[in-house]
Amino acid sequence: MKVISSEQIAEMEKSYRTAMMNSISGYKPINLLGTISDDGKPNLCVVSSVFHMGSNPPLLGMVIRPARPHNDSLKNIRSVKQYTLNNVQENFYVNAHQTSASYPSGVSEFKECGFNEYYLEDFKAPFVGESSVKIGLIPEQILDIDLNGTTIVIGKIQHLILDDAAVLPDGTIDHVGVGTAAGTGLDSYFLPGLLERLPYAKPGVPVKTGKV
Repeated sequence: MKVISSEQIAEMEKSYRTAMMNSISGYKPINLLGTISDDGKPNLCVVSSVFHMGSNPPLLGMVIRPARPHNDSLKNIRSVKQYTLNNVQENFYVNAHQTSASYPSGVSEFKECGFNEYYLEDFKAPFVGESSVKIGLIPEQILDIDLNGTTIVIGKIQHLILDDAAVLPDGTIDHVGVGTAAGTGLDSYFLPGLLERLPYAKPGVPVKTGKV
């Protein structure tokens, strides 16, 4: 067993520390973030920092790395005030990973990485045509984090575009069934499997499981 102090973490070689810190929290959802500029140039990048914030109103949070000159995503979200999140599936995770490359500002990752743009009539931001779970959002709050230069975008869901197979009878999204990928770090992709759906937990009542 390793016991590692904060001082030892600070002294780690940079790439080793980055790999460890990026993967330490375990599996994370992988999404393609779709945005568009004021002059109509689409942008796409893979993100692994989306988290649930509430169901009523339906809110999702997302951490965006410190802005770089060629990073159009946050700039587009601030200006157009719309963006999309699209699930990554087994059949195109390699293409999704390619969107993490540092393409010049204004270059469409949709075109460069082999994705089709999909639009709704009343929504400017592009969805990923290949995704089985597409989410259209507007930013409700944008928080710049002084601690490390990242930005948290809190978005309210405006549109859901879901394949029929993606929704279970009780409303749960069947990510296993549609092959949604998860990831750790910056380069590792996985297909999670369902262990079991358990009943609502109550104090003093043992959880019943179907497993022997």
